[in-house]
Amino acid sequence: MMAEQVNTTHAANKKYAELYKKPGPWITVYVDASAGTAETLRAGDVLPDRLRESLEKQGAAKADIRAVIDAVSPATGMPSPVSRYVLVREGEAEVNEVLPGAMSGPEVVEAGPIPDLVPLLKARGEDFPYVVAEVGRDGGEVHLQYARRNGVAETTTVEGDRENLTKIPGGGWSQGRYQHRTEEIWRKNADEIAAEIDRVVQASKARLLIIAGDIRARELVVEQLSEASRAIESTFESHTRTGGADKEALRTEIAARVAHVWTEQRKAILNRLANQTGQAHPEWTVGLGECIRALQQAQVGTLIMNDNALADHNVNVLNVEPWIATAGEQPVNGELLAKIPAPAALVRAAALTDARVAMVPEGALPGGKSIAALLRWPTGPDVPRG
Repeated sequence: MMAEQVNTTHAANKKYAELYKKPGPWITVYVDASAGTAETLRAGDVLPDRLRESLEKQGAAKADIRAVIDAVSPATGMPSPVSRYVLVREGEAEVNEVLPGAMSGPEVVEAGPIPDLVPLLKARGEDFPYVVAEVGRDGGEVHLQYARRNGVAETTTVEGDRENLTKIPGGGWSQGRYQHRTEEIWRKNADEIAAEIDRVVQASKARLLIIAGDIRARELVVEQLSEASRAIESTFESHTRTGGADKEALRTEIAARVAHVWTEQRKAILNRLANQTGQAHPEWTVGLGECIRALQQAQVGTLIMNDNALADHNVNVLNVEPWIATAGEQPVNGELLAKIPAPAALVRAAALTDARVAMVPEGALPGGKSIAALLRWPTGPDVPRG
């Protein structure tokens, strides 16, 4: 039951991990960016002044405040609700993203020594690429989409050979040659579409592939797909490229299959954690101090935490490896940057050590704990006493 509420992502996305290596100060802003109603328009009007006042009180530089104000305009042309996440450093917006859906947590407006990626992680945590291919005997369209983003990110159109596309009923030797030629054209077109699908799947590292369209074209395309594409392939039994095709049915089916991928991903993480219980030398650890020690050794493969429960705990962040230390720990290496709330520091340490992060609700972890970690190698044997 709890598996359905886990929010997971690969926090070490290079684009964001590199941000952590840049010196601060940073400004992190996470606000409602909805537009279109009288209430949201009024909120958008007062937002710049409200942000300016808050950041001035925190001692933010004027150039940074100006960059924030320039970045937080309401998101027009997008269905509400939406939120906006902004990271500013040295007077420039390093990140400015509009995130579909209701806000995943409280508003954030803070100036500090590191960027706080927790709001972005929670909003984008279940994001992953998937591919929808609508195929016909004359070609098709290959759409790259993302689970947590509106619209299609990329579309490629494959225009195949249209000569002799339709078989002519009848008998005789000449008709047999004609029909054989038609089959060869279908196969050639299917080969081209399959090659494009394989390219997009490989380049995007898609986790789901949905094939829709003409039934014979679907069969031929699936036959030609690479092993990696077939491993994530799912067929939608409808011809979406004909006039009057029900696109809503395809959208509904895509949503259901995306949700299934999420569910399986969530189950896998918590099941692996459950399977480590009782092992002599388990590949997991639990508790804030133990997880920090594992992060210091780059031993964590997946960090699993309830960020709400950890928000009241402060830890130390360092400017070099091991990046993080407990609040009472004197760093052996590196300069102490600040003592900050644990969630932001933990996400940073995970990103910088190429670990995944999973957000879980209260009660998901054993023993009522707020944090656990799946490890890249097991804990060592017990040290004999005496």
